[in-house]
Amino acid sequence: MKNIAITENHLYKKTYVGGKKAGGRYTAVYILKDRRAFALKKANPQKKYVNRVGLTVTKKLGNAVVRSRVKRILRAAYAEVEKVYGVKKGWLVVISAKEAAVKAKSGEIYAEMIKQFGKLEMLYCEEPQGKSIFER
Repeated sequence: MKNIAITENHLYKKTYVGGKKAGGRYTAVYILKDRRAFALKKANPQKKYVNRVGLTVTKKLGNAVVRSRVKRILRAAYAEVEKVYGVKKGWLVVISAKEAAVKAKSGEIYAEMIKQFGKLEMLYCEEPQGKSIFER
């Protein structure tokens, strides 16, 4: 299922200020319990909780092509962590890219994201449930 994006600026600010943070070399992950999780669950056709995910990539990192590439890698890494390890649902998740992410390989970002979600106690299982596309 496609992730629901965070579209309102105030949700980014609330997540930055009031949420928990795990930082790394390539990214920083912020999480905050979503107040609208139950309403989104009711609106979801599968009647399951979902995370709202926001990606931030600043203009300091490069031009539009570079920023789009970094966003694409972050989106793929999050989807893979969600699929292989299982991420708890009903949260606002903001993933912010750092300058080192521009030159990083997608496997490195994926490995760092696993560690960050583990620090934030967001993973359902510590052992992978199958092979990741980044580990083939």
